[in-house]
Amino acid sequence: MSGQCCEDLHNRLARVAFQAGRTLKESFRLSQLEAVVRMVEEHECDFVDALRKDLHKPRFETVVSELMLVKNEAFHATNNLKKWMQPQYVERNLSTSLDDCVVISEPLGVVFIMGTWCSPIQMCLGPLVGAIAAGNCAIISPSECTPHTSELLHRLLPFYLDNECFHVIIVSTNDLPEVVDLKYDHVFFTGNREEGRRIAQAAARTFTPVTLILGGKNPCYVDQHCDIATTAQRVAWARFHNAGQSLVAPDYVLCHRDVKVRLVQALKCCLVQFYGSDPRESCSLGRMVNLEIFNRTRDMLWRSGKVAVGGQAVEAEKYIAPTILTEVAESDPIMQQDIFGPILPILTVNSVDEAIAFINKQEKPLCVYAYSSNSKVISRLMSETSSGSFCSNDSVLQSLMVALPFGGVGASGVGSYHGHYSFDTFSHRKSCLLRSTRFECVTYLRYPPYEDRNLSLMTWASTLSQKSQGWCQIL
Repeated sequence: MSGQCCEDLHNRLARVAFQAGRTLKESFRLSQLEAVVRMVEEHECDFVDALRKDLHKPRFETVVSELMLVKNEAFHATNNLKKWMQPQYVERNLSTSLDDCVVISEPLGVVFIMGTWCSPIQMCLGPLVGAIAAGNCAIISPSECTPHTSELLHRLLPFYLDNECFHVIIVSTNDLPEVVDLKYDHVFFTGNREEGRRIAQAAARTFTPVTLILGGKNPCYVDQHCDIATTAQRVAWARFHNAGQSLVAPDYVLCHRDVKVRLVQALKCCLVQFYGSDPRESCSLGRMVNLEIFNRTRDMLWRSGKVAVGGQAVEAEKYIAPTILTEVAESDPIMQQDIFGPILPILTVNSVDEAIAFINKQEKPLCVYAYSSNSKVISRLMSETSSGSFCSNDSVLQSLMVALPFGGVGASGVGSYHGHYSFDTFSHRKSCLLRSTRFECVTYLRYPPYEDRNLSLMTWASTLSQKSQGWCQIL
């Protein structure tokens, strides 16, 4: 059976299961969420081993940033599912005072979830938790760039989740638009902007709604007034976690000239503290996922700025040392493309105004980070820049909070997920007005022949009342 025929078969099987109402009951959704948790817990060692083979990812990073996040998503959904599924009653006017005006969250149907290689477990299973909670059937497609992790998900899911409602397919990135053409009720994609554009165009052909979590050059502003040692530790961890292969890592630093020397020195100390004198020998540092990403990252490194620390690259191991770049120009290649590697460019600015202007001149990023002990500086960065998320005096953590929505804006994405926001992403909020035919004392006013007196009464009955200030105006 050809690849596309197989994918079409999975789609049709899931569609039949959804139309039969298999996913609608709360008990079914809870059982599937509990199965996701069991799968992650019972096969923790297998997931750790798969990511070690694919990304040389340390066990600590796999557990904290992948498995723990998936379990937290599932626990949060389980704890709140009953409340999320309840109808929401809305404000009524006099003409509808005897009616029920409610919003019902109904599942969309069969959704397609495409993961990314830099977080291959949580970017497949995290959205899947939301799809399950909302009552959908789902087909997930792990990244072909992480073959061991993808094969593990392909093998494990049928043993834990309903085989008719949930499927795993492994599709080449180039073939994803053709798969989207098979018509789903929602497409959730995580990846780079170029691939996201192709997915969105394919989905538009069938009017399929999309959620796009895309990359972006996430700025990190370091103010004159901050704890440099703590800032360096938090920035270094965020940038070099998973060998820099992260959608939410700080992509570049903006700092004052008199801060740069101290910050670079503090970052050097952090790298020795984190990875030792030879990071290549460290068990805490990952590798590039493949030679394509390695070569692209190395080429940007060699053609940009001045290496202050690091810079070594070993092609046979797909290894690039944690690297700090200074004397970086805005026109350098490292500033023109998203960085998926262990490189941190540092640019200088003269003021917070210049930093804000620099950030706003770029495409809207997925994240903005600001380090300062001055609350006014933090407030300005938060309110005067636009990004998918914002975090002050730390990095990445806002993307790990299941109670906060995570997603992009503008060029960094469309839509969001996590917790209740995932439930909303995979739901249709249907407005419902439940009326009786018994009361015509107000309704009759809308019928012809139209009269001014009826218009006045209809307007009075249909207008929402104002709060206290309205009564003050009347009195």
